[in-house]
Amino acid sequence: MTDQPTNKLGVHALVFSGGTSPDEVRRTAQQARAAGYDILELSLHDAVSLDVAAARVEIASAGLDVVCSRGLSFTADVSSDDPAVVAKGATLLQDSLRITHDLGGTHFTGALYSALGKYGAPLSAAGRANVVATLRELAKEAQGLGMTLGLEICNRYETNVINTAADALRLADDIGADNVLVHLDTYHMNIEEDDLVRPVLQVGDRLGYVHVGENHRGYLGSGHLDFTSFFHALATIDYRGPITFESFSSAVVSPTLSNDLAIWRNLWSDGPALAAHARRYVVDHLEASRAA
Repeated sequence: MTDQPTNKLGVHALVFSGGTSPDEVRRTAQQARAAGYDILELSLHDAVSLDVAAARVEIASAGLDVVCSRGLSFTADVSSDDPAVVAKGATLLQDSLRITHDLGGTHFTGALYSALGKYGAPLSAAGRANVVATLRELAKEAQGLGMTLGLEICNRYETNVINTAADALRLADDIGADNVLVHLDTYHMNIEEDDLVRPVLQVGDRLGYVHVGENHRGYLGSGHLDFTSFFHALATIDYRGPITFESFSSAVVSPTLSNDLAIWRNLWSDGPALAAHARRYVVDHLEASRAA
């Protein structure tokens, strides 16, 4: 088994810590590096607690790249019909893009297009137009900073804007910016897609970021997802971008994000052990898929 995968491997900070205080970021970065990862993904839902300059030093000192992600709230939702709510969301996205840049990151991803929560009605035409206009402007700003935006496809219980690869490609086409790429997540794909292969092939070279997570968000391999086929599909399109492990448990609670993601039960309690296992699992699948 090789220990040098073709892709940079990342881990979500919530595997280790629920917040982004200086001490938490330091500990999280050190634990991610100790587990062998190349990238630390930080959620910006707790950005008010984040000391950006100090975090950049800690992450760089650990030898890690950084990716930032976020969704929006219903009071700052760029898919709203209300111009004031859209404007608030646009400002939040711009601020988050700058934080990502100031941390040294080049990739800002997530549910950048809506609130993170269950909607009571389908997306309106006006709301979709607001998403396109907002992300078109954000993409221009990102382009000037040499940055990429990711459209993370989330399930129907977390957004009504994009739930499938086909949805994401249509939205990216309408935004019309080369630095807007698709972000696939196996947890969400399991809910919304027919399988874990066709969406990868459909997205092809427009795939910019990958989240690997089990159907229940616990230990990789302990659920029912067909990771063998998924990694074979990544090999088929010769995907060389980041692959980040994402898992959540009530053992590590974010005051702002855990409720949004409905993290009610304890799927694991030892984050470092979980992270080390996940890296071995992903490396093994990458090696096997490339050898086939």
